[in-house]
Amino acid sequence: MSGLKITEFSVHDIRFPTNVTGDGTDAMNKECDYSAAYIVLKTNSDLKGQGMTFTIGRGNDIVCYAIEQIANRIVGKELDPIFNDMGAFFDFLVSDPQHRWLGPEKGVIHLATAAVNNAVWDLFAKHEKKPLWKLVVDWTPEQFVKATSFRYITDAITKEEALALLKEKEAGKKAREEEVIKKGYPAYTTSVGWLGYSDEKVVRLTKEALNQGFNHFKLKVGADPEDDLRRGRLIRSIIDDKANLPAGRVIEPRTIEGKNAGPAGCVLMVDANQVWDVPQAIEYMKKLEPLKPWFIEEPTAPDDAVGHAAIRKALKEINIGVATGEHAHNRMVFKQLLQLDAIDVCQIDSCRVGGVNELLSIMLMAAKYGVPVCPHAGGVGLCEYVIHLSLIDYICVSGEMERNVLEFVDHLHEHFLYPVSINSQGRYNVPLDPKGGYSIDMYEQSMKEYTYPEGSYWVAAAEAEKRGEAPPIPKHL
Repeated sequence: MSGLKITEFSVHDIRFPTNVTGDGTDAMNKECDYSAAYIVLKTNSDLKGQGMTFTIGRGNDIVCYAIEQIANRIVGKELDPIFNDMGAFFDFLVSDPQHRWLGPEKGVIHLATAAVNNAVWDLFAKHEKKPLWKLVVDWTPEQFVKATSFRYITDAITKEEALALLKEKEAGKKAREEEVIKKGYPAYTTSVGWLGYSDEKVVRLTKEALNQGFNHFKLKVGADPEDDLRRGRLIRSIIDDKANLPAGRVIEPRTIEGKNAGPAGCVLMVDANQVWDVPQAIEYMKKLEPLKPWFIEEPTAPDDAVGHAAIRKALKEINIGVATGEHAHNRMVFKQLLQLDAIDVCQIDSCRVGGVNELLSIMLMAAKYGVPVCPHAGGVGLCEYVIHLSLIDYICVSGEMERNVLEFVDHLHEHFLYPVSINSQGRYNVPLDPKGGYSIDMYEQSMKEYTYPEGSYWVAAAEAEKRGEAPPIPKHL
């Protein structure tokens, strides 16, 4: 027994002014300051655990308050019993009857649960001196199942089915781990297609992304179909020209099969961020059919599983798939999306559902239903988180990464001690630092500068506003 226990915590409202440059803008979210509701768990040793959930600015303080309420329940708890049964710990986190009433397991209270739970998983991985993905993939199938949340989803997958699925993949785990460390995990870029970008910036970023090795690109749509067509054709004109590909770039046919790839082997996806009603989504996407996208992401309300199923059925006629998940509240919404055949791509988010335990259950369901997991990562810290999830899915659960792609946005990585990186083939490098945990440790200086409203940047922005001036643009933006 280690004798370690959680002794105290601090919560931080950290906001980055991405709105000043248009980063993160789309048809629904026209002003975004990428923000982290961030917690640091302290123990009776030097061991600390960091966790966060993601928002886009206003309301981040509300999530921080909820984090404090949940974290108060784990102060004084010993870590050994928690680490020995992470499944029971998740059940504890979501079982407070008065907190549960605020969800249950959705909205602000669940975002806050994710931040606290993520911080404990970070503690666990650091305690074991492994990156989080490695902590999980080294488990037996029985340990994996023990840590997974199955409540309310046993009509989709049982513990016994999950155990059989994991055991079936057990023999190839070592080879898959070695392969992904060598090659990296496939990625796509959203950084080229934010709605607030000028054509010149879109052209420049698309060409840069091609040179970085990317061949999957996502465009934000939904404000105006004619303008979306124009912007999409602009990107297509670049990514479909073989002359723009880096010398020696080889794209494996299986990675683009069934994705409406262009003549250069590049794939376009589009994302509406929930702006349409169901009939509107179908009609709008028929207008965008000339762009030949692989899928439309978030075409309607994120918890409307029936609506997504109707959209998917209609768009099958024009060979366009449906993807969603970044705003799906919990594993039960994913269960319905999968049971109704509503999605072609499962887009889990590291902070929207209640943390790693729930994400394991969603991966297992997606594997059973044969739907690839392609996590959402558009936001501060999310890329750092989700590479761990994709590695767990590939090595332990699905055993597939040929058709999977993990979102990458090239924003704000410099604020983290263990930032993600992309190799020359447009793939995530695998995080290997044994001190990195869940890769979400933020530099103290960044926290001081961007804590809202007293951080040095926000004080300067408030003073500029008083003078009638535009807010300052940080160097990293």
